Amino acid sequence: MRAKINDLDKIKVAAVNYLNTKPLLYGIKRHAVLKQIDLIEVYPSKVAQMVLDGSADLGLIPVAVIPQLKESHIITDYCIGCDGAVASVCIFCNVPIEEITELYLDYQSRTSVQLAQILLKEYWKREVQIIKATSEDFRSKISGTTAAVIIGDRALEQRLQSAYIYDLGEAWKAFTGLPFVFAAWVSNKKLPNDFIAAFNEANGLGFNHLDEVIAENPFSGFDLKEYYTKYISYNFNTQKKEGIKTFLQFISL
Repeated sequence: MRAKINDLDKIKVAAVNYLNTKPLLYGIKRHAVLKQIDLIEVYPSKVAQMVLDGSADLGLIPVAVIPQLKESHIITDYCIGCDGAVASVCIFCNVPIEEITELYLDYQSRTSVQLAQILLKEYWKREVQIIKATSEDFRSKISGTTAAVIIGDRALEQRLQSAYIYDLGEAWKAFTGLPFVFAAWVSNKKLPNDFIAAFNEANGLGFNHLDEVIAENPFSGFDLKEYYTKYISYNFNTQKKEGIKTFLQFISL
């Protein structure tokens, strides 16, 4: 009989507490694998920092962080990605993108803000002043020719307020022809194969219970059934791996 896992033995798992992760977390929280982990829910850049500094063993981390890890292993068949428009990662502004002069970068993100800067330079051919936001008040700065990159649930809310919305997933697809991966389950060390198999299985459970996921997370600003089935693309396939490779090549330049 396997010995009972104590808190010191548990695998520390950091995950994003956004609407886009709810189908994944639904399964993890209902699967037996939950007994093997210490689950911590924070925003993306915090997840990245925890995996980087070793305070987490595994995280749903922004893919831009992968090159910074001394050791990295993508361990599941699931990710937070898109194959076209994503809805919740956008540049918001009150004028066309050709007219913006300043761009605030969401402090909760690493990958999305780098994606925005790549697309501004390579796709939209724009040079603007970049301002790194440090708190939530940056959303109130969207005015005149000042724009902002906003991610996650707050982006879904912002869609109801801004005159112009530039979806970064849609722009990346138009630019490269590839899907995009914002975050993947990455560990900073080798993990047991039986854990990986169980964790992978747990990730998939929520997709058979999307109605329950939606019922548990009421949100009036966007149709969550469409969000989970038409915008977020969760399967981590060969095309998405190519998308990561291409993105990492851009940020290494």
